[in-house]
Amino acid sequence: MNIKKIITIASVVLISILMIYGLILLKQIFSANTKFTDKEVYVYVPTDSKYEDVKKIIAPYVENMDRFEMVANKRGYSDNVIPGRFLFTKGMNSYELVKTLRLNSPVKLAFNNQERVENLAGRVGSQIEADSLSLLTSFKDSIFLKENGFNEENVLVLFIPNTYEIYWNTTAEKFRDKMIKEYRNFWNKERVAKAQKQGLTPIEATILASIVHKESVKKDERPRIAGVYLNRLRAQMPLQADPTVIFAMKKKSNDFDQVIKRVFYNDLTMSHPYNTYMNVGLPPGPIAMPDITALEAVLDPEKNNFIYFCASVERFGYHEFAATLEEHNKNAKKYSDWINSQGVKR
Repeated sequence: MNIKKIITIASVVLISILMIYGLILLKQIFSANTKFTDKEVYVYVPTDSKYEDVKKIIAPYVENMDRFEMVANKRGYSDNVIPGRFLFTKGMNSYELVKTLRLNSPVKLAFNNQERVENLAGRVGSQIEADSLSLLTSFKDSIFLKENGFNEENVLVLFIPNTYEIYWNTTAEKFRDKMIKEYRNFWNKERVAKAQKQGLTPIEATILASIVHKESVKKDERPRIAGVYLNRLRAQMPLQADPTVIFAMKKKSNDFDQVIKRVFYNDLTMSHPYNTYMNVGLPPGPIAMPDITALEAVLDPEKNNFIYFCASVERFGYHEFAATLEEHNKNAKKYSDWINSQGVKR
């Protein structure tokens, strides 16, 4: 057998070996490499994670870690780990898994109905990497508050209830900075002008909206309630809002888990900055996080001559309004008699 033929045969054998190796390699790269039964799962890679940490995180979802590692090493992922939230879908191959670990998937972060900034920090901290303590610290940072015209009592007005798209590994400071941008976007020239028309700043409008929000869950009634409170403010009357008394009681006892359905006369005489029966004007901060409809009610209130209102016993969830104290006392007695009949003590 001549040398040329030997070389030809050797070349064919080598090519065949390479082809077989290539096919095996392709199979390893592009065959399914997941072992979870759900259609999709999210994996979370914390900030400052190393490659070894990632392998432990994804181990419950990857069928063959050797195949994954081969692709990860070849594509340089092992030296370039990215923190964040990543979506794995059932049947992904190793190439797709590595590719996905470079595509940080945002979360839809939502919050509303928070009574205090502490509650908000907990709510947000349950949805992103930053914990509630770091979030609360960033919210109450004295330099941030001073630069943006807030204080610890009113900083909750900064947060507009909504659903926001944000990366899971966003830091507490970056989240806070995003919220100040959203706040400024919300309080555009038109809304600021509407607040000024009512004699309010954006902060004051939000504080009043928090009271309106707590007074009624009926969105169609909120503009009327806002109108009543604005009438009282203009007349320099105390707001006399029961929700502020309830908030004062919770704040004074430092127990925001208690449920208070009824306010008694002795409660109204309590000395506290948030008791609007004893103090004229707005309380120093919001008593809750008002939703958009409550804010809009304050900015576009109903024009009326009502000064008083109390819960209705005929249209539950709504209120009865009055322009005179005599008329209001009749409405109040109806409600008092009804609530006594229900045996509501507190």
